[in-house]
Amino acid sequence: MKKLFFLVFLIPAVSHAQWHINVFGGFSNYSGDLQSKVFTLDQSYGAFGAGVQYDLTNHFSLLSNFTYAHVGAADKYNKADLVARNLSFQTKIAELNVLGEYNLFDLTEKRFTPYVFAGLAVYHFNPYAYDTLNQKVYLQPLSTEGEGLAAYPNRKPYSLTQLAIPFGAGIKLRVTDNVVLSYEISFRKLFTDYLDDVSTSYVDEATLLAARGPEAVEMAYRGNQLKGGAPYPVDGTKRGSAKQKDWYYFSGIRVSIELGNHRNTESHSKRGIIDCPPKKI
Repeated sequence: MKKLFFLVFLIPAVSHAQWHINVFGGFSNYSGDLQSKVFTLDQSYGAFGAGVQYDLTNHFSLLSNFTYAHVGAADKYNKADLVARNLSFQTKIAELNVLGEYNLFDLTEKRFTPYVFAGLAVYHFNPYAYDTLNQKVYLQPLSTEGEGLAAYPNRKPYSLTQLAIPFGAGIKLRVTDNVVLSYEISFRKLFTDYLDDVSTSYVDEATLLAARGPEAVEMAYRGNQLKGGAPYPVDGTKRGSAKQKDWYYFSGIRVSIELGNHRNTESHSKRGIIDCPPKKI
């Protein structure tokens, strides 16, 4: 009986639900030890995504999106005092999120509205850099800052799949009754400082060499690859700043396509548009 009662109310709700398909394209970037600016399009890469949206009301919606992006940065574009460190990284990011979104105005009454959103995301990353032979080297297994080494018990290996808090804002423009165009900026608050594989300090060169091999030493410190570069730093020399966690963020265009047209009559009437019946021949 309870199942029947649930279905009686669920079926009408789903049949009248306002569902949308969302497609996103734009730029991705990050903020961290190799890119200190809070927001910039410098060293940007591409970000693409798709998802679904369900309108609970004319102002509030629930969304779920999958986004595939690429971020990276290099010290040669960093602050002058960090160029000599000569580190770099890149990573692909695969993210799945669930968001709540609020429109300031009702798009059945107006053609545009500012909006804000926030939620929860799970993402996967795997930082890498290119060695002197231009070969891709994944950094996490190398323990470049001693993560997982017995000599540094307080430095635990970082997980490549983690949670993030996405939030942002944008502005929407209704192009047709079924299509809405948006421009948005969205940030990701992370709980790791290792998106770029840089966080704390250099570890002892001999200890790292014995535990992970010469490739780990090469990728942990690259200042000696520059002309006149200094030798490998002593144990404990500052490599990054663990005080602030890393971030990544997107900016770009979202296209939202409404499924079905049962709201068209309502939206037409609110805008003063009346559909005329077809002429009889």
